[in-house]
Amino acid sequence: MTITWTINQLDRQTSDGLVTTAHWRVDAVDGEHSAGSYGTVAFERGTSFTAYDSLTEAQVIAWVKEKLEVVDIETNLAAQIALQKAPVTATGVPW
Repeated sequence: MTITWTINQLDRQTSDGLVTTAHWRVDAVDGEHSAGSYGTVAFERGTSFTAYDSLTEAQVIAWVKEKLEVVDIETNLAAQIALQKAPVTATGVPW
């Protein structure tokens, strides 16, 4: 299974470029099966500051992961894929 974290958008203050919110997405893919999750993480001014133009996606993903329960999110995605591979319920009619 491949798990990929991405940042879709950043909200920032125009006065100094302080990032206030990161909009994130994580996708898990295993062959033809996939699952995803998305959300936002808010940030406050800290003791260190990285200029907006100097940010990298990897750096912001690290910040996001510090604030989230990454293991729980990724475990949930794996469970969703497992259910796709071996469903425990079905819908339909017998005719």
